[in-house]
Amino acid sequence: MMNPNRQPPRLLLRPIREDDLDALHGFAGASAHGLTTLPDDRSRLAARIERSLQSFASDDVSGDEAYLFVVEDLAAGRVVGVSGIEAQAGFGDRFCSFRNEFMVHRSQALDYANRIHTLHLCHDLTGVTLLTSFYIEPGYWGTLAPQLLSRARLLYIAQHPERFSDRIAAEHPGIADERGSCPFWEAVGRRFFGLDYPTVEDLAGGRSKAFIADVMPTFPIYVPLLPEAAQWAIGQLHPDAELPFSILVDEGFETDAYVDIFDGGPILLSRPMLLRTIAGRRLARVDDSREDAGANDALCLLATTGRTDFRATLAVVRASRQGVALGAETRADLGVLRHDVVCLSAYAAATLEPA
Repeated sequence: MMNPNRQPPRLLLRPIREDDLDALHGFAGASAHGLTTLPDDRSRLAARIERSLQSFASDDVSGDEAYLFVVEDLAAGRVVGVSGIEAQAGFGDRFCSFRNEFMVHRSQALDYANRIHTLHLCHDLTGVTLLTSFYIEPGYWGTLAPQLLSRARLLYIAQHPERFSDRIAAEHPGIADERGSCPFWEAVGRRFFGLDYPTVEDLAGGRSKAFIADVMPTFPIYVPLLPEAAQWAIGQLHPDAELPFSILVDEGFETDAYVDIFDGGPILLSRPMLLRTIAGRRLARVDDSREDAGANDALCLLATTGRTDFRATLAVVRASRQGVALGAETRADLGVLRHDVVCLSAYAAATLEPA
């Protein structure tokens, strides 16, 4: 069981800065085909950072905002991961996906019915808030860093709901090999667009995929007519994406309704208030007193309440009638003082992973 006196590694999530460009470029270059919306292009990444800075700073929201967060290992003094939020998917265009449906073909003369899986090109998810750009260095997969990187951005959404949709989605990459060959794309997208999967992913570069949908068939695709490899790939997850996918499923996201139009990967969807981190959050004043004998130490996700100076961490804290007791190091990391208000949400973990 978790040792209540043991603090997790010093990890801090914060908005990205201009001096994070080198780290971001390293993440983009290390990602396999389709595993991130980060383009492996330094100038485009610099533009992504600038767009994020403007999004955090803007007082007026349009829906075109895109926010990038990084996680720092404070002990090592470096950035080890990135994640993002698109305020409205497909802003100014369409967000295209395939919707899974089943059609029943029936013959009364033969007394026979057949239920057939079909894919319908749709814009159902246009305007949803989209979780994007998740990447964590492999050396940190077994730590709390990916948990902080994924879940803390949900607290940002919850604290600034006017900036986001009442639905949240997350695309996850489907099956592709090391060369970038993707069975679903080869069977469907390439038939209508004529480019290989890595090329079309690079063209998208994290933008709307509506340019692909423009040349895709608008009528249903009958899945049994596809090659077996493509049929099997629908809704399947790339092995390297299992970690971020599992975190969001644990949060309460649901799958099965929609898949990506490029690689057939699963798209998760939920309402914000149905997610564990958001549903369990509360505000509390910072208090350095630990005198409440009835209180229990617990591992919590902690976040500041500001918009531009948002910070989040995972720490063992003690909640009491006076508020939440934070150690001096945690207060310094978050940049909060006694009596400041923080947002906290319990993180239900049986053990603390090793640093």
